[in-house]
Amino acid sequence: MDASLKNNYGNKINPQLFGLWIAMGSIIMMFGAFTSAYIVRQAAGNWLEFRLPDLFIFSTVIILISSITLQVSYNAFKQKKELLYKLGLLISFLLGLTFLILQYKAWTELFGIGVDMKVNPSSSFLYVITAVHALHIIGGIAALMVAITHAFTLPFFYSKQRKMRFQLVLHYWHFVDLLWVYLFLFLLLTR
Repeated sequence: MDASLKNNYGNKINPQLFGLWIAMGSIIMMFGAFTSAYIVRQAAGNWLEFRLPDLFIFSTVIILISSITLQVSYNAFKQKKELLYKLGLLISFLLGLTFLILQYKAWTELFGIGVDMKVNPSSSFLYVITAVHALHIIGGIAALMVAITHAFTLPFFYSKQRKMRFQLVLHYWHFVDLLWVYLFLFLLLTR
């Protein structure tokens, strides 16, 4: 069993990490329902085809880089490299904000060419899927803000409790990043 799942009571699973995994499972089921409904509705006909904005490609690259920088920050924390730890957190946070800005710009680009929520079910699905994902990214950004606050206001020291808090943020951030990659590829391949 992964050591990160164990808590101070031996072989029991850490309840916070277990709770996060349950929440992530629920999110997977929700997006599975969205993408299944998308496929069913697309097969029914009357489906508007339009090109996805290139900004979605750039936002995908940005979100993947943010996962890398957060992993670097986590590794630096474990190795007690304070500066790299803090820098990685800040860069990940800024990249997360950049992702949201690029998503918004992609939506405005779509809206500018006449693709809005009322045009066709295809555009409605696109906006709903990407907006609900953006809400999950906002949750991740909030978690990063808490991690940054701890990094810059608390004295720097390594402890299992602080490591577990960071792991929760890290797992969630990697999850929403991989979820976006899945959604982007799904939207790209079902065009």
